[in-house]
Amino acid sequence: MNNSSRFVVAVHIMSVLDIGPSYKQLSSVPSDKIALSVNTNSVVVRRLLGHLRKAGLVNSQAGAHGGSMLAKPSNKITLLDIYQAVDDGRLFPLHPSTPNLKCPIGRNIQEVLGSTLNEAEQAMEHELARVTLAQISDDIMHKADIVRVLA
Repeated sequence: MNNSSRFVVAVHIMSVLDIGPSYKQLSSVPSDKIALSVNTNSVVVRRLLGHLRKAGLVNSQAGAHGGSMLAKPSNKITLLDIYQAVDDGRLFPLHPSTPNLKCPIGRNIQEVLGSTLNEAEQAMEHELARVTLAQISDDIMHKADIVRVLA
C-alpha cells in the first residue's frame, strides 16, 4: 500500500474509532469490524493500528472483548498526526539512485526540484495540521445523519 493509501485508510480507521463507539455504544472496536467499514483485510487494519498505537494515537486491548480505541480526544488529533504515524518517508521522494552527473540535467535536477518539492510538502503538512479528526468525524456524521451520543 503506498503512502497516500495508508494515510487515507488510517484516517478511515481513526474515524471509525471516533464515531463507532458513540453510536454503537462500544468501549472499543475490533479490527474485523473496522475492516468491514474500510472494505479491506483485517491484517491491513491491524498493521495500521500498530503504527497508530506506536504514535500514541490508539490504545488496544486483546481478548474476546478486545479492540482499539482512541488514546486521546479526537479534537486533539490532527490529520498531520495520523499522516506522520503511517508515512514511510517523503511525499515526493527524489531519484532512488544518483542521476547521470555527466548530464547537465541529471547533475542539477535534484537540487532544483528539491526545494520546490520541500515547499509543497511543508504546505501539505501545514494544511493537515489545521484539521482535526473531530472535524472529519463531524463532517462524516453530518453527511450520514449520525448523532454523537455523549457518555
